[in-house]
Amino acid sequence: MNTEVTKEFDRTLATFNGHPRYEIMATGQVFDGDDEVMGYYRTTRTAFPDQRHDNVRYHVADDAVITEFDLLGTNLGEFYGLPPTGKAFRVPIIAVFFFDGDRIVNERIYFDSASLLTQIGRSELLGQQP
Repeated sequence: MNTEVTKEFDRTLATFNGHPRYEIMATGQVFDGDDEVMGYYRTTRTAFPDQRHDNVRYHVADDAVITEFDLLGTNLGEFYGLPPTGKAFRVPIIAVFFFDGDRIVNERIYFDSASLLTQIGRSELLGQQP
């Protein structure tokens, strides 16, 4: 999670088992493989270059680590083809990291997308598929 904040995405990808996968449950988006996951990183960090985590709590299971945290950021770049609003957001997130041995095989993210869109002034995107 720290290397995502510092935008050291090659280091982030190295924590996966060789085939990264992100599932964004709020939108139904799946990013599968190096190119798609790297595209996800670039797109989200273009829209929210100051994206970061706060109040991180970890829960460890046999084959997963569940994290609860607040995700914060400011819409300073293009978001779904729309110009930045300059507005900040803070939304609670649950991310489940599934493991095979010591490598991540999948990250599944749960959050309230309506709250994020409303906070950044993009409520017109509510109900649209990405």
